[in-house]
Amino acid sequence: MANSLLFIPDISGFTEFIQTTEVEHSQHVIAELLEVLIQSNTEDLQLAEVEGDALFFYKEGEVPSQERLLAQIESMFIAFYSHLKLLKENRICPCNACATAPNLQLKIIAHCGELQFIEVQGNRKPFGKQVIEAHRMLKNSVDSDNYVLISKSLASEIGLPIYYYSKLFKFREGIDIYDSKELTYIYAIIDSELLQLKPFRSIEKVVLPNPPNLTYSKNIALSAEKLYEYISNFKYRHLWVNGVDKFEYNENEINREGTEHICVIKEKHLDFTTVIKEVKKGELIYGEFTKSPPIVDTYYQFYTITPLSKEQSNLKIETYWFVTSPIKKFIIFLIAKRKINKTIIDTMENIAKLTSIT
Repeated sequence: MANSLLFIPDISGFTEFIQTTEVEHSQHVIAELLEVLIQSNTEDLQLAEVEGDALFFYKEGEVPSQERLLAQIESMFIAFYSHLKLLKENRICPCNACATAPNLQLKIIAHCGELQFIEVQGNRKPFGKQVIEAHRMLKNSVDSDNYVLISKSLASEIGLPIYYYSKLFKFREGIDIYDSKELTYIYAIIDSELLQLKPFRSIEKVVLPNPPNLTYSKNIALSAEKLYEYISNFKYRHLWVNGVDKFEYNENEINREGTEHICVIKEKHLDFTTVIKEVKKGELIYGEFTKSPPIVDTYYQFYTITPLSKEQSNLKIETYWFVTSPIKKFIIFLIAKRKINKTIIDTMENIAKLTSIT
């Protein structure tokens, strides 16, 4: 039988990250990163298993060339660190999970050998000695949490020298003992500063030329962090927004600057984008922007949260709209402003009632 490739990207720092941060957001961060790694699969690798913080890939009966394997490894590191930079630059959430996500790192284990397979509930999965060896090499003596490790057998298969040297990869030899058997490998610590990261749309803070058209403020018996979560997490939106049939959004993504969601009202789709603006130190800000309502050209709504004590905050809702048409201005003055004001008051009252579900 021809040799097969075994390939395991593993997120370093996962256990501590999950245990010391907000559970829901940390799960979303890891899910996003795993999805990014899967999408960066350039070698048509088969995904055998999602193993918590790791992905177990294989390529049956084929081992990519040295050039292709190193390119696949580099592609995954680029995808991983590009997404971490996106999480950092466009973050709006103050929670510990979102704040510390950029500290996560990546290690990749690559091995080869003859594979056997077993079938579990209709799924064909790699099985046997080589699979065990690949997973054991995750526990090694490499003094880093950000590296690629290639087994000696795989390096020999693709003709990769022990001390291969390039701008990104500087390999050296290592050896560990597993079950009284020595496993030799080569490894390279990856400097993320050398990666050509993918560009992404960095969102600037909104600067508005005029004061808000409407402002409403109220003290809420919730901590600033909890109140911010209720407002910025779309899964709670139905609890405090009236008149919306449903909210459409990516349930596996943390809300950040540039995130889009849709409000469906009587079969009409209103598109919103998450934005923020400058606030005083210690305050939290969440905002949304839309061009969907036909009565306005652009519409912004901001929620500014000021901590008052451990379990109480002040919430200020500010609404801005911009209109050029004289007819639209007249309609807003005559009808719409009153409706918008009532909506804001109802929203604030609904948010105040959220204390009953904590």
